[in-house]
Amino acid sequence: MSTLTRETKLTLLYIFIALLFSIAARMIWYYQFYGYEPFIHDGQFMINTNDGYYWAEGARDILAGHHELNDLSPVTEVVSKFAAFFAYILPFSFETIILFMPMVLGSLVVIPIILIGKSLKNLELGFIAALLASIANSYYNRTMIGYFDTDMLNIVLPMFLLWSIIWAIKTDEEKYLLITALDILVYRLWYPQSYSLELSFFTLILFYVLVFDRKNLFNYKLLAIMMIAMLNIDIYIRFPLITAIYFVYKQNKFDKFVYYILGVSIILFFVSGGFNPVWDQLKGYVFKDALIVGEHGMRLHFFSVMQTVREAGHIPFEVFAQRISGSVIVFALSIVGYIYLVFRHKVMLIAIPLIGLGFLASVGGLRFTIYAVPILAFGVAFLITEVARFIPNIKIKILTIFTLTVVILSPNIQHIVEYRVPTVFNSDEVKVLEMLKAKASREDYVVAWWDFGYPIRYYADMKTLIDGGKHDGSVNFPVSFMLTNPAELSAKIARLDVEYTEKGFKKNAETNETATSNIEQISKDYGYDDTNDFLYSLQTDIKLPQKTRDIYFYLPFRMLSIYSTVASFSNINLMNGEMGKEPNLYSSNNFEQKGDIVDLGNGFLFNTKEKTITVSKEKIPLKRFVQTGYDKELNFSKRVDVFNESANLSIIYMSSYNTFLVLDEKTYNSLYIQLMVLEEYNKSLFELVVQNPHAKVYKLKI
Repeated sequence: MSTLTRETKLTLLYIFIALLFSIAARMIWYYQFYGYEPFIHDGQFMINTNDGYYWAEGARDILAGHHELNDLSPVTEVVSKFAAFFAYILPFSFETIILFMPMVLGSLVVIPIILIGKSLKNLELGFIAALLASIANSYYNRTMIGYFDTDMLNIVLPMFLLWSIIWAIKTDEEKYLLITALDILVYRLWYPQSYSLELSFFTLILFYVLVFDRKNLFNYKLLAIMMIAMLNIDIYIRFPLITAIYFVYKQNKFDKFVYYILGVSIILFFVSGGFNPVWDQLKGYVFKDALIVGEHGMRLHFFSVMQTVREAGHIPFEVFAQRISGSVIVFALSIVGYIYLVFRHKVMLIAIPLIGLGFLASVGGLRFTIYAVPILAFGVAFLITEVARFIPNIKIKILTIFTLTVVILSPNIQHIVEYRVPTVFNSDEVKVLEMLKAKASREDYVVAWWDFGYPIRYYADMKTLIDGGKHDGSVNFPVSFMLTNPAELSAKIARLDVEYTEKGFKKNAETNETATSNIEQISKDYGYDDTNDFLYSLQTDIKLPQKTRDIYFYLPFRMLSIYSTVASFSNINLMNGEMGKEPNLYSSNNFEQKGDIVDLGNGFLFNTKEKTITVSKEKIPLKRFVQTGYDKELNFSKRVDVFNESANLSIIYMSSYNTFLVLDEKTYNSLYIQLMVLEEYNKSLFELVVQNPHAKVYKLKI
């Protein structure tokens, strides 16, 4: 009994130290920027992930007790409810709650890791693995202070699930059947996309059982109750089913029905469409295409957002290894160590799905590396404990473990120190949105690229056309068109898209049918079978739908860096999928002037005397040179010098930003450049309502 008590105390001590270590590492970012005003709003740091504002919006509206119809606020989502609950019971500001939640919840991963080590009769293994996993590059990046997203528990919950599965298999105790099933329910509730991992765990358990322990009836009980928990049906149905089956299992007289229960559960899984979400995820991240073709109607071709999302793209092997283990060497040792660990403890085979998801990063993008972190941490930690096992002297053994642990932690700690990510918005940008909030209604729309959608909805409390979750090619097309085409055309498509978006909500509510893409429906309603003909008609005086709400354009300076990406979504022939010529927009704030030549970098040379621009050794005449700037009172001014009316390229020097732009005529005439960069606009169509050097907001008058 005393040995068990000592082991329990040691387990709790290791958990406490690992939690403290994980939290302390995450506080580095906080102290690095402590007192830095641009990152602070309402007396607290702002969060540093766009998606966090989605959950924050839902929590804010839950606490307020209301939200607008069709504002897409996630008031029913568990993450938002969780944050609202903490904000309600804790004596801290809401901003403080969402800032520190990732740090606290993400650090909880050390608990199941150490408990798994305990189940393998090697507490030091669990402790070392917990230290490494809690701060490994990928895991730290997505659970750091301010990273308010589902990743707070997306690894914690499956690690608890893995722990309960391992304990169930090793102990045959019935309580772990219920714990495992409840783990799945909670995981699914928190992260509905957990289907794939749950099914993978089930498959590996089945393999393990058939190969190593197929005569043990308890294992089939575990598989059956897991499958019931995984059904693609409401949790209010799954929970009673799980409870009922658990009590059936507790009575030995029903053991003869275990195989039947397993068979029925598998049938129910497929009948309920349990595999469909898995297939949808594979199509989205692995079998992604550049173009998405509509299935009905005009079969329009849209540019796929997955081609532009960094976290869903291919990554080099070195980056892949560093994100999982901190360095290529530690990664290699982790692989060897995990193989050796499986050789010594067959039950760790069940962890392969987490490694598999992590390795999916090679085709699905860096976001997946986070899944492999804790399991491969076990690998290198096992090697360390195995080395120490052969050292007879206790002091040298402890020193060896300590030294090797510091070595594997060092590159990850260095990464944390250097990983100084900014907040999503700075305080001046937030002030723009708060001024907009004071001028507009919650029913009004803000036109902006999807990167800015969630923060706009949170700070301005208005509707958006696209955001971090609603950004398919079909909804991105009209917004891209608005931002990258002449303002007169953009104004018309903006009014059309907003009014048709609202009509779509109404149609969905009345018929429960999702409307076709706005651009297709608009084309048809205006009598066109070809969207190209409709878009051309925008140059004429077409009749627009009745105005039901105001529309505002949010144009931030930071959109310059993604302008080409924004343009790609409308730079496409919707009828056949052919991409148009890419816009020419080059931005430089690292330049050097030598006499008459301004070297803008990357082969761009501006000859101020000859009024030419050299691009890749080709000298090209300039159409115009524009210089913009702000005075001390932030009054905007510009000077335009026209050189050659027939030329296609222009240069804009934004003196207050110390930035040169080289751009073609189409880009120069786009709404974004004209309104944000040049403040050149038709006052019968637009009104400048809010401005500062970081962002400008225009109100549409039609």
